[in-house]
Amino acid sequence: MGNTPVPPRKRPRRGLYVLPSIFTGGNIALGFYAIAQSMQASTADHAPFDRAALAIIFALPFDALDGRIARMTNTESDFGRELDSLADVITFGVAPAILAYTWGFRMLPALANARLHARLIEFGLVAAFLFLICGACRLARFNVTVNPKPSNPGRPGRRYFVGMPIPAAAGVVGSVVHCFNGSPIDNPWIALVWLALLLFTGFLMVSRWRFWSGKEITLVDKQPTRILVVLVLLGVLLAEFSEYLLISMALAYMVSGMGARLMYAAQSRRARRLGMPMPNTSQV
Repeated sequence: MGNTPVPPRKRPRRGLYVLPSIFTGGNIALGFYAIAQSMQASTADHAPFDRAALAIIFALPFDALDGRIARMTNTESDFGRELDSLADVITFGVAPAILAYTWGFRMLPALANARLHARLIEFGLVAAFLFLICGACRLARFNVTVNPKPSNPGRPGRRYFVGMPIPAAAGVVGSVVHCFNGSPIDNPWIALVWLALLLFTGFLMVSRWRFWSGKEITLVDKQPTRILVVLVLLGVLLAEFSEYLLISMALAYMVSGMGARLMYAAQSRRARRLGMPMPNTSQV
């Protein structure tokens, strides 16, 4: 018997190609809104800071869904990938950098030492820019690397990001600002801590440390009721305790990459000391 010819795969309707771009457009809109709110805030009215932070956080599911919808509907394209990268630079690079600077440094009250006050604001501006440029470099590396390998590999079959993703880094900025309800920093020592956090988050983005990608999670489940219950519970918790829940989730994800790196380094040192082979991916 001859081989049965395989019918060509049916191309999706042209209208479906617009669907992922709608989510990407929503991502850009939220980023622009966050920038506008950051510029409107003042010491007398700091509510725009909180709205800017929430806009960045609300953009995270838009960024997660556009790619998944494109894969589900078989509408992936070079245009969509480029548009998604540009959207990420705006919403998760420019917007949090402006928010981090205006919230953490520009609103600092005058100090007795005017020169020190000016220097602190200048350093804050540099830190915000470094956060932005690290995020842009992280995106560029992600776009051009075919099969990136983290310096501390994880379990076989599990997918990891090399370096902290820029949406997660932006989530750290947004969650911290929201935890303070948008009230700007008024203490120079806290401003220094904020500066260090910005620099360290930028470093994590351009590092080769592994971070969980979450790509094993699928939108299709045999028990949709379970997903519905989880989503409802998460929505209730976010509505009641968003200030604490969001910052806990953001910092936990950041610490997870640090913990994986430290664990791998400790196992590597132990293997070298005992003359054993380097730890394989199943051990980390």
